[in-house]
Parts: sequence; structure tokens; C-alpha cells
Amino acid sequence: MQPRNMSMSGVVDLGAVKAAQEAKAKAEQARAEAARQGGGGAVGPSALVIDVDEAGFESEVLQRSAEVPVVIDFWAEWCEPCKQLGPLLERLAVEYNGRFLLAKIDVDANQMLMQQFGIQGIPAVFAVVAGQALPLFQGAAPEAQIRQTLDQLVQVAEERFGLTGLTIDADADAGGPESAAQPQVPAGPYDAVLEAAARALDSGDLGGAVQAYRNVLSEDPGHPEAKLGLAQAELLQRVQGVDPQAVRRDAADRPADPAAQIAAADLDLVGGHVEDAFGRLVDAVRRTAGEDREALRLRLLELFEVVGADDPRVAAARRTLARALF
Repeated sequence: MQPRNMSMSGVVDLGAVKAAQEAKAKAEQARAEAARQGGGGAVGPSALVIDVDEAGFESEVLQRSAEVPVVIDFWAEWCEPCKQLGPLLERLAVEYNGRFLLAKIDVDANQMLMQQFGIQGIPAVFAVVAGQALPLFQGAAPEAQIRQTLDQLVQVAEERFGLTGLTIDADADAGGPESAAQPQVPAGPYDAVLEAAARALDSGDLGGAVQAYRNVLSEDPGHPEAKLGLAQAELLQRVQGVDPQAVRRDAADRPADPAAQIAAADLDLVGGHVEDAFGRLVDAVRRTAGEDREALRLRLLELFEVVGADDPRVAAARRTLARALF
């Protein structure tokens, strides 16, 4: 149960070549075994966030880290920054759709784990990949910084250790036990709002659709249908009434202008040119810095939402974006 390699300074320092090869072999064996048993190992969204104690650390963190990166959130009930960071990490665990597993450890109840990881203050966030532990960050970091760290973690876990994450079955939680990742909400009111949003979208009332989806997300930020609907409605709203030829001419004339590239990428996606849209924004990320780069990155993440996290083009673009950023 002793965490290993705690002296590592960051994700890019994960493991040696031999350890990576062994981890890849174990991951392939685990997937093959799941296939032989007649199941794909799919889990519901609620399984993406788990509470872990000292007794379960070996099986729920170390062993699971052979198939998926495990992000550990060390927290306590009395810690106010923990109350800000915890819900954000839970939302991101659902958003990343199985690319990492979030394990929450209450330091008051698990003092030995706190000591073994050398925790000096909370919240503290670590990762375990293929049995190897490393620090990620401490404190309630900005969401943009957390996303960059998670993107890098996911990329390295896949490329170096062959960990492609968990397969998610969105229907697995229906009627089941309580969900830690996506709280159960009354179906009636949400169904009514979502139906109204769909009608508004069909009728061309994009502003009404956007507001309806936002109403759902204000109560349930991780609601998948509302997130997808909002991303689609906002995309259509942005391209409504624009002159496609003028937008594309502007993008060609100003390759370093983030606004011009973002507008052209929106048109690319609406026209079904998914890879062109993603490639355009990644190329623009490489050419920019600071606020311009962040604006491009955020728009690219929004377009990922429109296409869907399960689409292989999104997975490929995420890897390319991570390389462009780091």
C-alpha cells in the first residue's frame, strides 16, 4: 500500500521505459480478460468518483491504476478550499468520460495515507498511474490550470502506459444506487425544460434554447444532454447570419488572429468538416500565447462538446492540443 516514486516533479517524469512496457502489457491483459468474460468492463458515471479509505487503497487505487489513471483528492470536512475544489474535480471526472478515476480521501479518517503521501496541507491532489504516485497540485487551483494538468496526465497515461481509461455506460446508473458523480434529480421538471429547449432549437429560437439548457445546467452542471444541447445551440447562434465567404477570407488573410480562426472553425464544424475545425484551432494555439491562446483552447473544448467525447476525432485532437500546449 506504500505509494511509490513520490519524488517525481511532474507528469512528464512518469516511470521508466520498462515500467511503461509492463503497464501496457497489464492493461492489454485486463482488457482481454474482460472480453473473455463477456463484458466490456463498462461502468456508470457514478463509478467515476469513489470514496477511498486505508483498507481499500490497494484494490481501489493501486490495482485500478493499471487500467485508468487515478486522481486522488485529499480533503477534509472543515477545509473551505476543499469544498470549492471537490465539486469541480467531480464535474471534470464526469466530463472526461472515463479518462481518469477520481478517488476522494478524507485525511481526518485516513491519517496513515496522509503521512505516506507526505501531505503538508489540503486540498492536495495526486495521481497514481500504473502503480506509480506523483503530486499534481496543492490548493484550489484555477479550472484552466487543472484542465491542463489533467490533459497532460491523460495523454502521458495513454501514450506511455497504454491506459485508455474506462468505458462508460450512461444508462448503467438508471434506477441504481445513488450516484456520486451525477446526483439524481427529479425527472419531470428536467424533462419539461429539455423538451422546451428542443422545441426552441427546432423552431430556430436559438436564444430560447440556450437559456433553457442553461437553466438545467444551473441546477445540474454535469447533465450530459443539457451540456450537448447548449454547445450545439451556442454554435448555431454564433454562425447565424454570418457571411461564410467573408469569414473564410478573413481567416485566410489573418492566420494569427484568434477571432478570425475561431469564426472559421465554427463554420467548419457546422459544415461537417470536424477535423478541419479542430486542426485550424490547434494550429492557431501553436502560433499564439497568453489570453489569445486561452480563448482558442476554450473554443476548441466547446467544439469537443458538440462532437462528443466518445468520437475518436475528439480523442485525437485532445492529444494534439496537449502537445501544442506543452
